[in-house]
Amino acid sequence: MFLLRHGQSYFNLHFTETRRDPGIEDPELTELGHAQAKEAARRLTDRGIRRVIVSPYMRALQTAQPFLALPGVKMEVMHEVRERTAFVCDIGSSPALLAGRFPHHEFGHLPERWWHQDTESEEETVMRAEAFRKAMAGGPDHDSTLLVSHWGFILALTGYSVANGEWIEFDPAGVRPEHIDWRH
Repeated sequence: MFLLRHGQSYFNLHFTETRRDPGIEDPELTELGHAQAKEAARRLTDRGIRRVIVSPYMRALQTAQPFLALPGVKMEVMHEVRERTAFVCDIGSSPALLAGRFPHHEFGHLPERWWHQDTESEEETVMRAEAFRKAMAGGPDHDSTLLVSHWGFILALTGYSVANGEWIEFDPAGVRPEHIDWRH
């Protein structure tokens, strides 16, 4: 399967420059972030993607948008693949607001508050990642699946810190990371 970190968001833009939380709830993509999403879709076009699992944060949903143009692709919004709640940007939007912005996706299965209440521990994030890994390893279509997610969740799955708009291949039946460096 493929793992894609969302494109650059306004949080990423400001945090990278200042290393301080700019206080933006559920930020959208910047112009660069939209370009990164289009480029990822272009580069993954011939990889046989039939299923896209996407986090319900705006930045992930916007990153997944270009994949809707691929023939036969089905989208699935899954809150379990959300970012590790550590900053104000990790406060999400209600399912009703998301449904208004992204009418081609289904949000009715999401709880009203689908993001973590407080700062999520590293262990909690790893447990979510491990549950996802097991579900994907047992499924028949993981080789044609793209996950559009976040730095912390992808780090918990793989042990790798990926940049905005970067994608990697991932074998959910493979070895779990021995060490995860959360200080990147």
